[in-house]
Parts: sequence; C-alpha cells; structure tokens
Amino acid sequence: MPRYNPNIRFSDCWSSVGDVTFYHRNGVCYWKKRAHPEFPGTLGQLEAQSVHLRALQAWRSLSPLVQEQWNMLSLTVYSHRPPFRKDHHITGHNLFVSAYHGFAQLGHEHVPSPRAFEELPVFTVDYSSASVVDGEDLSIKLRTQLERNAVPSRYRVAVRIQLTTPGSGRRPGYLRSFVAEENCTGRDCIVEVRVPGYKNIWDLDLRTYQVHMRYFLIDAETGYRNIFRKKSFLMEL
Repeated sequence: MPRYNPNIRFSDCWSSVGDVTFYHRNGVCYWKKRAHPEFPGTLGQLEAQSVHLRALQAWRSLSPLVQEQWNMLSLTVYSHRPPFRKDHHITGHNLFVSAYHGFAQLGHEHVPSPRAFEELPVFTVDYSSASVVDGEDLSIKLRTQLERNAVPSRYRVAVRIQLTTPGSGRRPGYLRSFVAEENCTGRDCIVEVRVPGYKNIWDLDLRTYQVHMRYFLIDAETGYRNIFRKKSFLMEL
C-alpha cells in the first residue's frame, strides 16, 4: 500500500476521510482506498451491525445532561488509536458505545449508566484442554490468572478465534467471537468457551487444529473491556 509522506500541514494521519483510509503498521503511516463490497455480510456480521446501530440510537436518546456526564468521564480515558498522546482522550460517545457493546456481548444488552472507567486487571490466558460436546459443539477450557487485587467474579473472558490446519497462519477476517460460559471464579481458574457447530464455521473436520486467538476481559459491572492480546496453539481432539 502507498506510504503517507508527511508535509508542512499534516505530520501524520489516521482514520478515514472521503474514499481514503489511513492506517499504521510498525509505526509507519500508509493509505488505501476504502472498500465498498457488495457482499452484505455474514449473519454474525449483520447481528453485530444491528447491535452497533442500537447503541448509536441509544446514545441519541440520552438527555444532554447525561451525555455531558459521559463526556466528563471520558476525559481520563486514553485512546487506543493514534495519536498516542496523554492529551488525546476518547469521547463520551465512544465510552458509552464501548459499554453498550460489552454488555451486549455478555447477553445483557441495555442502556448503560455513566460509570468512571477503571483499568481492568492484569491477566493471562493459557490453553488447558478441549473436547467435543454433543458431537458438534467444541468446548475449549482456558486457564485464566488474574492479578492478586482483582475481584474475579466481576470479569468474563471473551475471545475471537479461528481454527485452521496445523501450521497455517492467522486470517483476521475468519476470527469469530465467543464469551466464556461464566465469569471467573477465582484468581486462578478454568473457564469454558463453547463454539457451536465448529466444523461448519471453518469447514474443517480434523483431529488436530491450529488455534489463533485474541482474548480480553469484559467488566460485568461496567461493560468496559481491555485491549486484546494474541495467542496461537495446537489443539488435539
């Protein structure tokens, strides 16, 4: 993709404008023409879009006073996208939509009340075991460890995974989202992620899979999430 060359007016660019999208890779800014696919999306993508549209409508339905409360709370929440500066924070709209999506992922979609953002605990997730349930559903057990001062029952592990043949690389467009069946039960615990009809999702029926996974925590009290991490491993069934 073409590289963006800084000039006297703009030293860096990000996001989209018109038919051009700017993005960063390894600290370098590039640009590309925005795609306009005719494919309407998978059922899962359409459901996710529907949730997002409801989140936007919910924000518009808030009173100006409540919107201002969200705006004030967002002043201390740093953006996870460039420019990465201490004076660059998200908006109240961003914070509200993030909480709305978090609750939707937990199966408790509703209009969230203004809550200050709290840093989620440091944690790790490691593969433990896997099995097939009822002949068509995949059960993945993940060992989750939270830092000592965390309240485990407050958090739910969420993942985006892709199953491939052993040794195959990750393709982000094939990642699918799932959440653990229950919140964490302790600072060191095993959580279960169910993948219904896993063979049909990726059109693979193997004894050994390469699993590419992004994982993060959702705060069940606020709906807020932390930045995802990546992990890949082999899984035997």
